[in-house]
Amino acid sequence: MNATTVPETPPMPGGAVAAVVALLDSCRLMALAVNRPDGWPQVTMVGYVNEGLNLYFVTARNSQKMANIRADPRVSVTVFSEARHGDAVGVSLAGRAEEVIDTLMVERLNRMVAERYADLNVFGPGADSVAVVRVRPEILSPVSVTAGRSTAQTYSLSRDGRPGVP
Repeated sequence: MNATTVPETPPMPGGAVAAVVALLDSCRLMALAVNRPDGWPQVTMVGYVNEGLNLYFVTARNSQKMANIRADPRVSVTVFSEARHGDAVGVSLAGRAEEVIDTLMVERLNRMVAERYADLNVFGPGADSVAVVRVRPEILSPVSVTAGRSTAQTYSLSRDGRPGVP
């Protein structure tokens, strides 16, 4: 296998989906990696809400991040939750980002954000125009760290974000 070949991944079992959704439900920040025009990755921390495995965040429409997503919608995300004594659980995923333009969907997401972040002053881009972006995962790698040892399994999802063959 050469460096550009992606190995086949098994479909994700339902129990693993439930565990990843529970993790996503419990966290508030994700590291988002996008591809810059010069080929270098760009990683930023963003707040998010999730609906199942789909992740949603906002960014300024005129940001470098949004320009990068428009040019290449492939993104990677990491969500990590630290447990006691250095143990941790997390998920790394690869997916495609797209702007959400359906106004009813944006209104529903705004209600989700208000409910989820009721105890915080949510920060957002300082620009006048923001984009709501959805990340639909295609490959997920749940990771656990126990007693200093990391274990991970990589799974594929269908194009609609459900467990199964892509």
